[in-house]
Amino acid sequence: MMRHLAFALACACAPLAPAYAHVVAHPAEGTAGSYFQTEFVVPHGCGDSPTVVLRVHIPDGVLSAKPQVKPGWAVSIRTRNLDKPIKGPEGKMLDQLVDEVEWRGGPLPVDQFDTFGLMVKLPDTPGQTLYFPVEQECLEGSSQWTEIPATSGGMDMGGHAHGGTMKHPAPAIRILPAP
Repeated sequence: MMRHLAFALACACAPLAPAYAHVVAHPAEGTAGSYFQTEFVVPHGCGDSPTVVLRVHIPDGVLSAKPQVKPGWAVSIRTRNLDKPIKGPEGKMLDQLVDEVEWRGGPLPVDQFDTFGLMVKLPDTPGQTLYFPVEQECLEGSSQWTEIPATSGGMDMGGHAHGGTMKHPAPAIRILPAP
């Protein structure tokens, strides 16, 4: 009887726990113009090899990106120069933006998952989806989570674009209207 109750409870709760087969952003929806904290969930290594580097490319439109400190991992930030300065958060003029954030260390064993936090300033325009291409390097091999849908309809957070499923989708964040 107890075994049947445990099975029924597990089945009822299963839809609440997301199953990730690739690197995703979670949460994956944020309010336009807000500072938004997300985590890149790394559910596995490269085959039988542990993860030692996670590199997240920051898309155009993101005016600020700050990585979370992660014990056992060194964090580096690469910036890109702008052709002309733009007005950034709090009215500050910016002549460069974060281009990519990299965590190097670990290793993250293949039978465990981990998260890599990032706080970004989302664009003011709702209704768009931002894609954050991710490179995952392992002791042996790598995975490129960089596919972006060609259709204007975008994709769901599972990497399913209109017309098919991508094998290596880039993590995505949908921009929602401000309340």
